[in-house]
Amino acid sequence: MNGKAGPRAATTRTRLDRGRGALGPALELVHTGRAPTRAVLTAELGITRATAGAVAAELEALGLIRVDAHPNAAGAQGRPSHRLEVAEDGPVALAAQVHADGFRAALVGLGGRIVATAPGCGTVGADPAKVLGSVVEAGAELLRRTGRRCVGAGLAVPSAVTEPEGLALNPLHLDWSAGAPVREVFAERVRAAGITGPVFAANDINLAALAEHRHGAGRGSRQLLCVATGHRGVGGALVLDGRLHTGSSGLALEVGHLTVQPEGHPCHCGSRGCLDVETDPPAFLTAAGRAEGPEVSQLQQAVDLIRTRYPADPAVRTAVEKLIERLGLGLAGLVNILNPDRIILGGLHRALFEAAPERLRAVVADRSLWGRSGGVPILACTLDHSSLVGAAEVAWQPVLDDPPAALA
Repeated sequence: MNGKAGPRAATTRTRLDRGRGALGPALELVHTGRAPTRAVLTAELGITRATAGAVAAELEALGLIRVDAHPNAAGAQGRPSHRLEVAEDGPVALAAQVHADGFRAALVGLGGRIVATAPGCGTVGADPAKVLGSVVEAGAELLRRTGRRCVGAGLAVPSAVTEPEGLALNPLHLDWSAGAPVREVFAERVRAAGITGPVFAANDINLAALAEHRHGAGRGSRQLLCVATGHRGVGGALVLDGRLHTGSSGLALEVGHLTVQPEGHPCHCGSRGCLDVETDPPAFLTAAGRAEGPEVSQLQQAVDLIRTRYPADPAVRTAVEKLIERLGLGLAGLVNILNPDRIILGGLHRALFEAAPERLRAVVADRSLWGRSGGVPILACTLDHSSLVGAAEVAWQPVLDDPPAALA
């Protein structure tokens, strides 16, 4: 052989070179379910069928997707087209979440699919290094057990996280000091466990919103507002054209400190009657006349009460009505300021909405400038463990941006 490639091989390389810039966008389309076939991928990217084939083949060679060898008839103009799916045995991201009632680790593949989870821990100590060391060790054990390649790690915490420093500015519901360097500590523990790849940390509701936008109730929205209760407190997030709006330093959308009851409960921020303390699980249990039980978290206890005792139990019914009025007032204010095209609700707010959807919609419409004329769609979040999935999303982002470079 003379070592020279023939015309067909040269043509294939040319197609791939022209399509290399499309590898990231193509992977994101498959990752989010928007390109189930090669024909759809061709149309979405505005490239030739040959280039789309080369791009799909390259992503398959990287172990990220699978291309069905047998075309179906669902392609453009009735032509058979190869189905595209994320690789079930492909790489994973290590996702970790810490909240007031414990922590959990998981491995998450492309498509937002949770591959494995470690048993959650029910207590969180005052030393972030010990807590994060424990959750990383749980994740490292999952990697050892499954033998999966890890592309990176993401951490969700119930606090605003500054950018680019990665400081947990207000971990109010954890016994951690303000400004704890969670990203640095998490990265140290990840490296000590022998896990490679980039490391990220962010607010849990921001990450939940990102996950819902890509894989859940927020898919297709251009201005998505997410409001959710964690295990304690209330958080919010805004996703604009597929990207989280985090403000100048990562601190945007602290919606928990909107005042919805001027004479209400004292808030950790120094004010009174904030959404944070008027519509979270402890507030609901207090309004329903229930004490916190030892068996499950306050969030689970509150959700279970709504799903099993509303509307039959008068105390539970009164508590639901009270919190819906206050939640609706807060949402209306956000609608007036942000003008989102969709609102999704998670945590306890999801359960409140599912219990009385028309009542919440009516409160928001009555109190918002645009609600009476257009009506902003309000939906329940659909993903389980959305903050964990979101933590994986930020770890996957470098791969989505440039697959060959991230996996090199």
